[in-house]
Amino acid sequence: MDANRVLQHVRNELEKISQEQIVFLASGRVTDHAEYRHICGVIRGLGHADGFINDLAKKLEFSDDD
Repeated sequence: MDANRVLQHVRNELEKISQEQIVFLASGRVTDHAEYRHICGVIRGLGHADGFINDLAKKLEFSDDD
């Protein structure tokens, strides 16, 4: 399995987890402000991770062109 496929798999998993957290927030099952902040932080962190992976995938793509 090449690196780009691995990175795409990781990105898909991160998106799946992020969507689960968003659905949880939208469901109204959050019990307090601390839990709300925690879940928002998780979603934000997953977004940052996705951005880092996207940057890495682009670097790998450009290095393959050499």
